[in-house]
Amino acid sequence: MENATPKASASPDHFGVIDLKEALRERLAIIQDEESRRDEAKHLSRLRAVSEKIDKLQGALPQPVDPRLAHYLQRRSYDKALEFLEAAPSRDGT
Repeated sequence: MENATPKASASPDHFGVIDLKEALRERLAIIQDEESRRDEAKHLSRLRAVSEKIDKLQGALPQPVDPRLAHYLQRRSYDKALEFLEAAPSRDGT
């Protein structure tokens, strides 16, 4: 019997996936940056820019995208998307 778990064609070490993980980490860093929040306009601008970057990277992911990852990204559940990507084993087993 075949494994019923869908597999994404994009490996976790594919450049698009690596770039997406970096953008998701960047977003978290901006959110956690207490100093950045002092200048609300600049903070929101940084968040907008990284969100646009995430949108572009999402659109450039190799197809098919794992349905769970697609769900997280479509719902903008970026913390869950990052957890999902970081939990996926890369080709070198890490």
